[in-house]
Amino acid sequence: MPADEFIQVYCRWVDWDGGARLSLKEKTSLDCIFWKDGCLIYEARPVQCRTYPFWASMLDSEEVWLCTTERCPGAGSGSLVSGEYIESCMELDRSAEILTKKDLGYDRRIQITK
Repeated sequence: MPADEFIQVYCRWVDWDGGARLSLKEKTSLDCIFWKDGCLIYEARPVQCRTYPFWASMLDSEEVWLCTTERCPGAGSGSLVSGEYIESCMELDRSAEILTKKDLGYDRRIQITK
């Protein structure tokens, strides 16, 4: 499937940091459209999935983190992860290639990875 078709079918634009960022669409339950008793695209999942819930915006404060753990049953449960792992997730998110919507025929900033 061509990238532009994938974006049109499976993604939406989310306002982010003065621009826009691609996000996978969600079901009405807010579950990812690729979640069905597990991730259907695990091996090819995007940065947004590989780094969740260790996004800088979710680690800004204890209050935000507690809200995240209330919404996501996997966050805040299970084995503890190291600070190094969390930092690597945040770095991966920060280092993802920045493109503009203009590069894809739009006119706002987005973030995608190859």
